[in-house]
Amino acid sequence: MSDNICYRDAYLRDVSANVLETDAGAVRLDRTVFYPGGGGQPADHGWLVLADASRLAVTGATKRGDEIWQSVEGSPPAVGASVSAELDWDRRHALMRTHSALHVLCGVIWRDHQASVTGGNMEPLSGRMDFEFETMHADLVASIERRVNEEIAADREIRVKTLPREEAFAIPDLIRTKINLLPDGITEVRTIEIVGLDLQADGGTHVARTSEIGRVRVTGYESKGRINKRIRIEVLD
Repeated sequence: MSDNICYRDAYLRDVSANVLETDAGAVRLDRTVFYPGGGGQPADHGWLVLADASRLAVTGATKRGDEIWQSVEGSPPAVGASVSAELDWDRRHALMRTHSALHVLCGVIWRDHQASVTGGNMEPLSGRMDFEFETMHADLVASIERRVNEEIAADREIRVKTLPREEAFAIPDLIRTKINLLPDGITEVRTIEIVGLDLQADGGTHVARTSEIGRVRVTGYESKGRINKRIRIEVLD
């Protein structure tokens, strides 16, 4: 099985690996740093650096069962070849900041309004999240933005843990989405904790402290249904 290091070390930018298998422009490595996408976070981009120092662009990654496959431009390297899997770090770090910012947003809204998440998505340095609100207005959104930036400035630690299923599901409000998206039959649950603010199940990559996010600006809000309201954010330096 491929070892995907991003789940335990989001800051590792590259890793030496061997090609285990190729298939129609995709490569499976024995270990990798590429996040395959999921939970609203896009897959990573980057490069495979070959023994002759040539570089193949990695345009995405996906999971097939438990395995990670990297999509590459051009002819894949041969099975058995040694490569270096290298992230487009600027893009990954922007996604880490954005994902953590959305968790701060979720934590503030859950703490202050007990509103569940009904959807979300992100790109580097921008994202949106939908919540179960009946009404939303400019004063409320301005207050949410202020409180989110206060929590970011508090420099809270962000911890990643993997817990046995029984222990994880004993945590109150671990699932913040309206629908539980965790697959049936899983034996372990990965959690992201913003210490003192938020704890929930999550599979993505995050920064280590909230201060690394930068600053959040709400760029818009809109109604997506009677009790479904969308907040759009931008992450700034």
